[in-house]
Amino acid sequence: MDAYEIMVGLVTDSSSLALIWCIGSMVCAVFKSCTALRPYIAHLDDIYKDFNNYKFRVPVSGAIILDDTYERCLLVKGWKAGASWSFPRGKRNKDEEDHTCAVREVLEETGCDVSRLLNLDDYIEVSIGQQRVRLYIITGVKRDTVFAPQTKKEISEISWHRIDDLLPASDDAVSRAVNGMKLYMVAPFLTGLKAWIATHPPPLHQKPETSARGTVWRAKGSSSGTTPVENPVAKAGSDVQHAADRPGCSFRNFRFDTASILQAMEASFLRT
Repeated sequence: MDAYEIMVGLVTDSSSLALIWCIGSMVCAVFKSCTALRPYIAHLDDIYKDFNNYKFRVPVSGAIILDDTYERCLLVKGWKAGASWSFPRGKRNKDEEDHTCAVREVLEETGCDVSRLLNLDDYIEVSIGQQRVRLYIITGVKRDTVFAPQTKKEISEISWHRIDDLLPASDDAVSRAVNGMKLYMVAPFLTGLKAWIATHPPPLHQKPETSARGTVWRAKGSSSGTTPVENPVAKAGSDVQHAADRPGCSFRNFRFDTASILQAMEASFLRT
């Protein structure tokens, strides 16, 4: 599955036909070069069909991130032209727990670490075809949080959307919102989400003037020809989470204080 995802990422800008051809060629090359797999080349088509069927049975986990008023949720848009909007989510790895997968996928697709905000009991789960999808409801994300995906050519835009604007005409996995947005795996969760919100009032009694709104991140050079935008909410808050402080980024900027280390070692040797 990992090799498949890597290949999809490498050729994501190509047409669907080109994508299928590239993946098929890769699989064929692997089978030809591996002695253990070579005897099965004659059955390659059947094996590939079985793999595609398996793909749509792997459990999916992710999160529904709400703003502080519970009126908006965070959605991500796929990379390809005409891609749908969806909640950040992805397939579980082997032996991975649902909540661990949700934290990992949200971090990869939005750059937001929700590990300390996730409540194991607050989730909505539906089955779409043969695939089980569990989304945890996340609250407590600051409205000035800076979002940015950690994966390449997978997410083209991250944006807050009013939940009332997402109400579709049907509960199909792929649907259209009342504002015309193309949605994927959003509609089946809206009824459960509204029921949860009805029994969990937001902590704020008054709506903040700088409530989360609109696009907070957009890729440069995606298939839809978008350009980068600033976080419209970040300017309004005084306690802004800078990009360098996001999970993963701060570690990349880590440097050893060599002088202090050498000084401490020297002091230790002198004492002995």
